[in-house]
Amino acid sequence: MAAVAVVGVVASGVFLWVGGYLNPLFAAADAGCADRERIVIVADTTIAPALTDIARDFDAASETCVQTKITSQDSADTSAVLASGGLDADAWIPESDVWVDRMAATAASLGQTPPEVEVGEAVATTPVVFAAPATKAAEIASEPVTWTRVLGGGMPTILPDPEASSTSLAGLLALRGHSSPDDPRQFAGAMIELGKSIPASTGAAFAALAAVQQPSVVITSEAQVAAYNLEDPSETLVAAYPADGTVLVDYPFVRLPGRADEGKASTADGAASATQTRAELLTAFAAAARDATDRLAADGFRSPDGAGTIDVAGLAAEGPVGAATELDAAAQLEILRAWAVLTLRSRMLAVIDVSGSMEEPAESGLRRIDIFQQAAIGAMEKFSGEVEMGVWVFSTARNGDLDWEDLSPIAPLADQAHKAEIAGIIQSLPARLGGATGLYDTTLAAVQRVRESYDPEKVNSVLLITDGRNEDENGIDLDTLLAELAKIDDPTKPVPVIMIGFGPDTDLAAMQQIAQATKGAAYSASRPEDLGTVLVDALSQRTCRPNCG
Repeated sequence: MAAVAVVGVVASGVFLWVGGYLNPLFAAADAGCADRERIVIVADTTIAPALTDIARDFDAASETCVQTKITSQDSADTSAVLASGGLDADAWIPESDVWVDRMAATAASLGQTPPEVEVGEAVATTPVVFAAPATKAAEIASEPVTWTRVLGGGMPTILPDPEASSTSLAGLLALRGHSSPDDPRQFAGAMIELGKSIPASTGAAFAALAAVQQPSVVITSEAQVAAYNLEDPSETLVAAYPADGTVLVDYPFVRLPGRADEGKASTADGAASATQTRAELLTAFAAAARDATDRLAADGFRSPDGAGTIDVAGLAAEGPVGAATELDAAAQLEILRAWAVLTLRSRMLAVIDVSGSMEEPAESGLRRIDIFQQAAIGAMEKFSGEVEMGVWVFSTARNGDLDWEDLSPIAPLADQAHKAEIAGIIQSLPARLGGATGLYDTTLAAVQRVRESYDPEKVNSVLLITDGRNEDENGIDLDTLLAELAKIDDPTKPVPVIMIGFGPDTDLAAMQQIAQATKGAAYSASRPEDLGTVLVDALSQRTCRPNCG
């Protein structure tokens, strides 16, 4: 009978448990957790899986009844939500504290007061590295893998969009740190090259590695390489650590005002006491996360100081020595603004001087047109496939009474047939030389053409390259040109004229007046060889025109 009674109790207990009822035998043990304190933490998607496991262990070990919820969200999205009015969470763990500054800047641009957050110590870090396919790693590493090599164009590099990735932004900061302080064009030129193709995410950048023919690398982090390799891909990635040093991306513990502050302001003493408990729990969880080094290392993360051992395929066991941990947030935002300017997608009409003076020799002994061809081919390589370009040539009376000749319509350079057509035009320029310089009529017609097919989603402009001054006696004069430009000006459809004059015969004063009238810019390349350098200036100074100094 005793045995039957025991079986009955056990059976009853099992039935009640499975049926969803609280077994009285366990009621006393769980009595203290009738009301759990709930804390909500929004974490960047890269670290959220590890933090979810850490939260489960934290709740189980806590002497307080607590339920810790980890919400996975891209830092860019969380930053935008915070900037626009708030977030129903107690804390935020973004990928880099630069997101806090970006959130404040976004709030200010929206006319909002940024929420008062408390940025605490990081729970983990990960160094910025170059990722390469395992089968191509040896070929890439035949030379030292460095930021300097990226600056010089010696290592094809893919950069995920720094607007969405703080790792990419930190990589640009490291890249700038190795560029020449005396030549800002070097860093600007490197960003233009990186901006030719901008994958929207790190995953898209990794996928692009398999599609490119040249052995290439992706600027990313150890943790992102680890996440990729832990998915058991068909080909693993290898993390190459920059020989000239790198930087660490941190994951700070950021306390948010929202739920805790509202509770203190609007509830009775009992609720206020519970809110204080929540604050203590947040402190405890942050400490528990920092102490969970083994779980974080399993996903490729290192401790806040960059130390720790990782056992993941493709990564070095020990982290890079001397990686910078304190990153200048203001400098990163400055780089981000420059990136936005340099990578603006353009729609331009290139207007090229083919007057007889282009036959004249330059200092090098080559003809001006020969040097221009070399510079133009190099310049073409700086533009991404998303740029739209058309080509005119001009001198005098090229097409009946018209000074200009339309050789190629404005179309995307991603169209390989169109790109080849433009390359063929550049090669044919020497055979097209002749006549004087019909500058003013051509400038007016080019502005009118671009405005006729204006695309509000792009930067519409005229890029005019000349080696001389206006010589068309039958055309309009400068005053008439300026008056006509003022008459057709439309602030909703700006078409700046970017004028590049090279050689000793250009009329820089007239070019500057035309640029001023169209809110464009005028540049002088004293030697035709300087054309590529001037083009970098023309692209990088879009936001300061016409007063770039």
